Amino acid sequence: MTETMAELEKFDSLQVIAKEHENKIIKRDLERCNEELNSTSPTPTLSPGPCGFGRMVNVSGPKTYSLTEYGTSYPYGAWGRDANPAPGNENKYWLVVLTSSNVYGNFIRQYNSLSTIILGIEPTDTYISSSNPTTNTIQGSNMVMYANALYYNCYDTYSVCQFNLTTQSVSTVDLPSDTGYDDKFPFRHLDTTYSYTDMDFATDESGVYVIYATTSNFGNVVISKIETSNPPVLGQTWSTSLHKATATNTFMVCGVLFATRYLDKKTEQIFYSYDTKTNIERYDLKLNITKRQTNIEFLNYDPRDHLLYVYSDAYIVTYELVFQ
Repeated sequence: MTETMAELEKFDSLQVIAKEHENKIIKRDLERCNEELNSTSPTPTLSPGPCGFGRMVNVSGPKTYSLTEYGTSYPYGAWGRDANPAPGNENKYWLVVLTSSNVYGNFIRQYNSLSTIILGIEPTDTYISSSNPTTNTIQGSNMVMYANALYYNCYDTYSVCQFNLTTQSVSTVDLPSDTGYDDKFPFRHLDTTYSYTDMDFATDESGVYVIYATTSNFGNVVISKIETSNPPVLGQTWSTSLHKATATNTFMVCGVLFATRYLDKKTEQIFYSYDTKTNIERYDLKLNITKRQTNIEFLNYDPRDHLLYVYSDAYIVTYELVFQ
């Protein structure tokens, strides 16, 4: 009985500590919001590492805006191009729709050009499994294609799956055991939680990253480089102070993580950055993205054309990043 009481007291103490930390995060974010509202200084911009682009100063577009062949049936999904394609595959586009409960997917659909994906003609399907969901199928709308392999959150685990489209085989790598999954640390805003977006994936000029949150980092964003060997291996890792629940999406440009937030039905805003080369964080970015639909379920940067690829309430959309 004494041991049980001691365990309960320890549990209560941990809950109090966690709540105090959460309150500190909320207070900090409110203070930052007030500072931004009262600020009269010009909107700051950030140079995305040593890639020679200059400063990111604007997001223009949308350039592409279209429903897929599925119409409005599947509001959760992802699309884009292979960030490191094999010769002959440079013009291909891929599409994944979450056909089960807006959460799970089990196949990748590919098209030979932008026009064919918009028209929904001549697709090629590659199945991870005939069942959906099951072991190693896709969970959540965040994923990327790199070197003919799809990277995504494996079904019902804290693991990263690498599905090789050539061999049609899956390899995995575990994230830390306290990584959030199964809707523990999803992206969200006041009106919507983006289901099962505990893990985000990003491509930039140097490869593939996974963005997630852990309990040991108090639900704040952690960035890990994925070495794209077979099987994949976790590379360098960075811990940030960005509380994941305050963001709606993330993407990487030349080693710099950017995070977005929901402003209103017509505007998303890039508000945060973390430079993995200098470890400098900024919360004062104000680069707006004009939306045609309310929510953005997927967003990723393609280093080949400097476009943001977006899946927004069943629409496939692109935006151009403008540098000076």
